Amino acid sequence: MNTALWIAAGLLAAAFLVTGILKLTQPKEKIRESLGWVDDFSPRQVKAIGAVEVLGAIGLIVPGITGVAPVLVPIAALGLALVMIGAAVTHIRRGEVPLVIVNLVLFAMASFVAWGRFGSYPL
Repeated sequence: MNTALWIAAGLLAAAFLVTGILKLTQPKEKIRESLGWVDDFSPRQVKAIGAVEVLGAIGLIVPGITGVAPVLVPIAALGLALVMIGAAVTHIRRGEVPLVIVNLVLFAMASFVAWGRFGSYPL
């Protein structure tokens, strides 16, 4: 089970690191080309979402590898699960229902990591 939790955390970290860096480094107009939902948010809010995603990605991996504050791993996973709830609500409100499937998959993975690391398989 520990291996499955590490794989899920690694996949989540990769996904959120890439999307978070994109949101932090690209102007809103450039992001709009591939992510239409940014029209519903200010540039500052988009950057904040990107920062949360990058911090969550770091929180999924670094504490577990270093052994420093490993309780941050399930907290980061829980935080990213909450981000996915917000993303799903945004996509539903915009009528982008197919994108909700991606949110649900990422939510399930983040919930799995949070459950495992808070529960029977702590680091």
